[in-house]
Amino acid sequence: MSRISYSQLSMYNSCPYHWKLRYIDKISVDKSNIFLLFGRAMHKTLQTYLEIMYNDSVKAADNLNLYEVLQEDIICEFNDIKEKEGEAPCTKKELNEFFDDGVTILNWFKKHRGEYFSKKNWELIGCEVPLNVDLQKGVKWVGFIDVVLYNKMLDIIKIIDIKTSTWGWNKYQKKDKNKTSQLLLYKQFYSKQFNHPIDKINIDYFIVKRKLYTQAQFPQKRIQTFKPADGKISMNRVANELHAFLNEAISEDGEYRRREYEKKSNIKSCKYCEFRDTKYCSAGVK
Repeated sequence: MSRISYSQLSMYNSCPYHWKLRYIDKISVDKSNIFLLFGRAMHKTLQTYLEIMYNDSVKAADNLNLYEVLQEDIICEFNDIKEKEGEAPCTKKELNEFFDDGVTILNWFKKHRGEYFSKKNWELIGCEVPLNVDLQKGVKWVGFIDVVLYNKMLDIIKIIDIKTSTWGWNKYQKKDKNKTSQLLLYKQFYSKQFNHPIDKINIDYFIVKRKLYTQAQFPQKRIQTFKPADGKISMNRVANELHAFLNEAISEDGEYRRREYEKKSNIKSCKYCEFRDTKYCSAGVK
């Protein structure tokens, strides 16, 4: 049984050879870092707030010491990574800097929470809601949705993906289909798995920013939301990308195809590749 996730599809679209090294050859030289650690910890902290807010009350959520929650989540992630990888993912200086950034984000979030999350007609379906959908014989799509809300008056589902970013998403990142297509697929699979009309599912990226520009000529927010185009053309595009991946990389029996895979040698695919400048791939762009 092959289990396909968005990270796999995204990696394949970026560079099929990178995907082959990771998932067929099972090679990985990548190491965790402060960005990954902080992203996971901030996810957990915000989800904790939302679970208390919707399942108990706004007052109870506001009374929660989010700074202690974040600190505990950061320490937990740090220890987990160190135990699995045998070394610390970052320095103490980095931990302190990112924790301070996190405190600033949480201060802003608590003051402006009402702009993004309301209990009026909304209820929390859950955080880390699992997706498990059959794609073809021997192949399942798996994933977890960060936040799912339900508007009982309008019968609308809202799917939210939390992203942490240094400066937020610029216009180029918003146009990067390989970056924004995740929620389009989640929308399709949520509709299929839970039998909810796809036209009554909304999607949003919830982007928290660690830094603000010091000389900006416009007001800045610590939180940025972005809704990618999710009309028929966009939905068909991601469905076709997934279909192409299944045809090219997965056999009829659900096994990975062992064949030659393309090395996409360009700045976009090579810049952050774990195999760049290693013995495994010499195609990287300098």
